[in-house]
Amino acid sequence: MAVYWGPSFRRIGLDKNAPVKIGLALGSGSSRGWSHIGVINALIDQGIVPDIVCGTSIGALVGASYVSDNLKNLEQWACALTRFETARFVEINRSLNGFVNTEKLHGFLSQYVSTDDSTIENLAKQYASVATELETGREIWLTEGSILEAVWSSISLPGLFPAIKSNNRWLVDGGLVNPVPVSVCRALGADIVIAVNLNGDIVGKHYQKPVHAPKQDNGFVGKITDFVVEYTASVFPTTESDNQPPGLFDAIAGAVNITQDRITRSRMAGDPPDILLSPKLAHIGLLEFYRAKEAIEEGRQCVQRMLPEIEHVLG
Repeated sequence: MAVYWGPSFRRIGLDKNAPVKIGLALGSGSSRGWSHIGVINALIDQGIVPDIVCGTSIGALVGASYVSDNLKNLEQWACALTRFETARFVEINRSLNGFVNTEKLHGFLSQYVSTDDSTIENLAKQYASVATELETGREIWLTEGSILEAVWSSISLPGLFPAIKSNNRWLVDGGLVNPVPVSVCRALGADIVIAVNLNGDIVGKHYQKPVHAPKQDNGFVGKITDFVVEYTASVFPTTESDNQPPGLFDAIAGAVNITQDRITRSRMAGDPPDILLSPKLAHIGLLEFYRAKEAIEEGRQCVQRMLPEIEHVLG
């Protein structure tokens, strides 16, 4: 019979020498999710290796890359990503199922996250991703089958990605129902849960006016990059006037931020993690994936700031 104590629900059990299972809950947050890489690396540097990894949206992607032993390759790719390469993932098509080039995305996932034939059951660590059933709004935990399908289902943010059909269900982004999957870690047997919330400081800060860097003459490639970036910006215009309503992308991003922040607060109030890491990422926009170095470094710094609490909880 297990015994629990304190607000952290840490299981001490009758055998105090029994190994404690550590769960890592990686939250949603689009481009801010690169900070998960910094968090994982910093935890490993401290000798803290999770036994269970659960992720929602970008957290599912980074988590899958980690449990597939692909995290270093993903980090190198993300840090080398440019604004031009980011813009190339955007595609305008007649179907209007989403704005993301799915063929290019699939190539990225199969190279830097996991191979097409890899399954969750064959992983060395327990892994799960969270998705949302579009028809019913039910929370779906993907704990078996294709790793790539589990990731793709969890990252399918409505408006950007097309919904994914799995077992006769249309699935979309898990951040709509469980942005930081603490509950999934506990259900899979975690005694201690370390959660990473990417949205703790973003509400109310999204509409700050952008600071545009001056263009530099980088030759032909530079001109092409500027063209693609400006084209992308024309699709998702940013409001710069206080008297104008927010643009399409501003409205979508702001709504996603508010929704996920409120859901996260509610879910974690009922099932709090033992350790909560909240990187300061309000300055990074929803699709600014080319700012990976900043996000990864902030993930590392967040772990450093929380080391006293981490050491206290882990004993």
